[in-house]
Amino acid sequence: MNVFISGGCKNGKSYHAQRIAKEQSEQLKKPLYYIATMIPGDEEDRARIRRHISEREGWGFTTIEQGKNLTAILKDESVDKTGVFLLDSVTALLDNEMFDANGNLDPQAAGRIKRDVLDFAEATGNTVFVSDYIYSDACRYSPTVEEYRKSLATIDRALAACCGQVIEVAFGTQERWK
Repeated sequence: MNVFISGGCKNGKSYHAQRIAKEQSEQLKKPLYYIATMIPGDEEDRARIRRHISEREGWGFTTIEQGKNLTAILKDESVDKTGVFLLDSVTALLDNEMFDANGNLDPQAAGRIKRDVLDFAEATGNTVFVSDYIYSDACRYSPTVEEYRKSLATIDRALAACCGQVIEVAFGTQERWK
């Protein structure tokens, strides 16, 4: 079953997603993959990546570094498409595709990512998607940041509609919405 997990930064989404993916893998007796989408930009990003790697050590994940072009995984013959996948995160995947190294915006990225994640969900049937909930701040944002927020919301809504479970993680607790 495909699962969509959303919540605030550093609230335990990744750990919860790992548990769900591991349980699915054990039940189905299928390989377990971790799709790492973050392309580090600074030391904080690298520290987060190191923490995530250490947290999943010993869980049996095969890591696939895929910061862009998600559906390329479906063409990789070394990957069992019937396995269980954990994609962490949709937020980073959109960022990687929407902005180039100079910060220029690709207005087509949101539509492309939406199609890619939905195609991936349909092709695998067992993917846990992790995304950050960035919609409740009362601040005003630049037009570029607002475009990113709207794009992520569109992708998240599409994933929530296609996934069999939708879970919100906040302060280490989980709320199942679907």
